[in-house]
Amino acid sequence: MSTDPTAFEPLVEQFIVHTGVERGLASATVSAYQSDLKLYTDWLSQRGIASLDQVSKQDVEDFVASLEDESAASKARRLAAVHELHRFALEQRLLDSDVSQSVKAPKGASRLPDVLSIEEVSQLLAAAAPGESTDPVSLRDRALLEFMYATGCRVSEAVAANVEDVDLDQGLARLMGKGSKQRLVPVGSYALRALQAYLNLGRPSLQRQAKKEVEMSALFLNKRGKRLSRQSVWLVVQTAAERAGITHPVHPHTLRHSFATHLIAGGADVRTVQELLGHASVTTTQIYTHVSPQRLIEAYQTAHPRAR
Repeated sequence: MSTDPTAFEPLVEQFIVHTGVERGLASATVSAYQSDLKLYTDWLSQRGIASLDQVSKQDVEDFVASLEDESAASKARRLAAVHELHRFALEQRLLDSDVSQSVKAPKGASRLPDVLSIEEVSQLLAAAAPGESTDPVSLRDRALLEFMYATGCRVSEAVAANVEDVDLDQGLARLMGKGSKQRLVPVGSYALRALQAYLNLGRPSLQRQAKKEVEMSALFLNKRGKRLSRQSVWLVVQTAAERAGITHPVHPHTLRHSFATHLIAGGADVRTVQELLGHASVTTTQIYTHVSPQRLIEAYQTAHPRAR
């Protein structure tokens, strides 16, 4: 027999305020917690559970099992939200124990990040602004993709960037990462030239085309003079990939993956790449130390006595 799902709302609301205000987590993280916990509390209500003190370890395990159609990464994220909620309730003395603590997320298959070759990146960037185009949107798109590959930024960091965050003379950009953490990253000469062209010719034109007040601080503008959205960045990447004839999946994060992989392949150490990416832990960065299949084959053919 199900119970009223709204019974959990006061506790979840307290938790959301705690994560957003007191812990200062990024809005995207808080939003993800909210979505995951709604799924969890709705599931508990359908099971006839009206409060967390009625939840058993078996209930939490059954909830994870109910997510059978989701990827291992999604299950892990949702379980992390459940852990956080139970831990918060325990700290607030609403629970005597945390039954979720010993429930582990199922392990998924090890998956390497999607990475473009250096040649494919060049083709993608060139396709963003075919020829010597002076079209303001093309100039913006080229500058955007050059900026993302040059800095390895997240799509959220690219759209949040302001004009004042880029120092063209010093070749530096200030990025606002997860948890409102700022970092300075170098910007290469190709990206600087694309940004200069966009700021001189593209962005002023987009400002003039705007029918309403322009968002003056935003680095990347849409045709309405507003800050470019994350969805628009996805479209820019997809369009450029199609023009470049790249047939495998390409998304904004592919540029970040390619940035890190190419740096490490070029000799950069993992700690440096960690700082550039804004990773809290070097463990997250180590996925980019994978050896490419081609390099594995070359090493095998060179070193194995019976390879040829």
